[in-house]
Amino acid sequence: MSGGAGRVAGTDGMGGGAEGRALGAGALSGGADRTSGTGGVSGEVGPAPGTGGAPGGELPSVPGVLGVVGLGAVGCALVRRAALAGYDVVVLDPHPDAAARLDGLVQDTVPTGRLRLTDDWAAFASADVVVEAVPERREAKTEVLRALDRVCPPATVLATTASALSLTDLATACGRPGRVVGLHLALPTAEVAEVGRTVVADAEAVEWVRDLARDLGLDPVTVGDRAGLVSASLLFGYLNHAVALYDQGVVARDDIDAAMRYGCGLPLGPLELLDVIGADTACDVLAALADRLDEPSLQPARRLRHMALAGLLGRKTGRGFYAYPAPPAGAGTDAGPDVLRPLPVTRAGVVGTGTMAAGIAEVLARNGITTLLVGRSDERAKSAWEAVAASTGRAVRRGRMTEAEQSALLGRLEPGSDLGRLAGCDLVVEAVAEDLAVKKPLFARLGALCGPDTLLATTTSSLPVIECGLASGRPRDVVGLHFFNPAPVMKLVEVIPSLETAPHHLATARELCRRIGKHPVQCLDRPGFVVNALLFPYLNGAVRLAESHYASADAIDQVMKGGCGFPLGPFELLDVIGLDVSLSIQQVLHTADRRPASAPAPLLGHLVAAGRVGRKAGAGFRVYG
Repeated sequence: MSGGAGRVAGTDGMGGGAEGRALGAGALSGGADRTSGTGGVSGEVGPAPGTGGAPGGELPSVPGVLGVVGLGAVGCALVRRAALAGYDVVVLDPHPDAAARLDGLVQDTVPTGRLRLTDDWAAFASADVVVEAVPERREAKTEVLRALDRVCPPATVLATTASALSLTDLATACGRPGRVVGLHLALPTAEVAEVGRTVVADAEAVEWVRDLARDLGLDPVTVGDRAGLVSASLLFGYLNHAVALYDQGVVARDDIDAAMRYGCGLPLGPLELLDVIGADTACDVLAALADRLDEPSLQPARRLRHMALAGLLGRKTGRGFYAYPAPPAGAGTDAGPDVLRPLPVTRAGVVGTGTMAAGIAEVLARNGITTLLVGRSDERAKSAWEAVAASTGRAVRRGRMTEAEQSALLGRLEPGSDLGRLAGCDLVVEAVAEDLAVKKPLFARLGALCGPDTLLATTTSSLPVIECGLASGRPRDVVGLHFFNPAPVMKLVEVIPSLETAPHHLATARELCRRIGKHPVQCLDRPGFVVNALLFPYLNGAVRLAESHYASADAIDQVMKGGCGFPLGPFELLDVIGLDVSLSIQQVLHTADRRPASAPAPLLGHLVAAGRVGRKAGAGFRVYG
């Protein structure tokens, strides 16, 4: 083995085969180099003029030579970007299909740079920057970095894709601490690169890696050496929590993914995303995070560990939480049979006059259901009716509804303040303040005045459905229907039966969701249900990250949107939800588990106390208007 690197892993664990393959002496002794590119097989890749790690030099004005060790998913993404950007790329990966994988990266396009697969560490001596993209294990990464240190000139910058491991530890272990910089892509499809800077890194080396990221079409965000950087510290706890909920039987596999796609607008659900990342990579990252942060909840969930051991790694092995290449079973469909035939719903009531109440009333009336909109006063109820009129008026102007359809919808919507009118309804939906002190007296009144077959629903997002049921005196008739805001647009509804909910009422609730064009996801009556149980710890973690001054709110939002594909960054989303609402939900979650990590971030409470509760107040984490 050139340079005596010992045994090191050959992929980054996010694609391309099983975990723990090694670059052994037999695989790397002697051997020919294989080069592909615009001209097919070509000669050696030499250093571009002015490159090759000249001491004190700057990155060349034209792309030079980039080295990459490991052709997992992230390694492949970097190689493809570099070849298209005009770099000559030297690649080392001992896997038997590495050559085919390398050719496959550029089949649909013509790279301007050359690709060369080598088994000789000395080939990296001509590179300006070498990126190691092997699994998130200290022994694998240090062996690669030490091998590169032995063959590369002193000025060559070594970049590591590590996210959970200590960059400072890796830098000092390899022998050139000043020239080791982090280059982390949260996903192979990321548009943002986190550039990890240690306290001992040369400023010039950091700038080289930032320039490289820009050349590759990535937006660089410079961060310090912290466990998980930004993306991994927020993303993997959320993913692990999702696996735990699935493993505990809280929610079905398809439903947990549908909940996060339809409820939060994410491109992939957490289990789908884990199949992209790979169970082995996820276990490596989580174990490193748990160790560095001394946080037991970050230890890989049991099912995730067992999947990694069984080789059920996700897309790269053809089977993970789902089977591939077939699409996820039940994707976009409702999972789980109804137990009994649902009851018909022709007349409904909505109690409340806020944004959610008006939105739910609009959805019901739009789907042919006569709907009573009941407020504390006729004026409030009329105001909610006018909000629906304004919303549907916008739909008419945008061509999504005709004037005749709007007129018919508004004709089915009857505002007023008399609760007694609800007695003849098939369904009554409570949409008042998220406070049991407000909800329980209302359910007591509804239980007394509504007919024996009326289904009573609470829109709570985090409170126990059973408490509303017991307050009504008829818990068999009460179910949770958690709509998402804005209700006319968001497709998801979480359906939450309590331990007492009658099966035919559960069937009625599920069928109603289908009828009004929503996707029902059934889950247990537990704090946060599915979406909030996963979403708000992630949001709370983002606030803690910002209040520690590790990264700004703008930088965190940028990484989560560009790096992980989230439609909104956590601080943008908090300002939309409302910081007061977010604080209340996080307090409920913390009361349930009493873990220090789930306690609301102090900064969140401070902003709420100052009246900065988000967009609705004109200021939250950002100032609006």
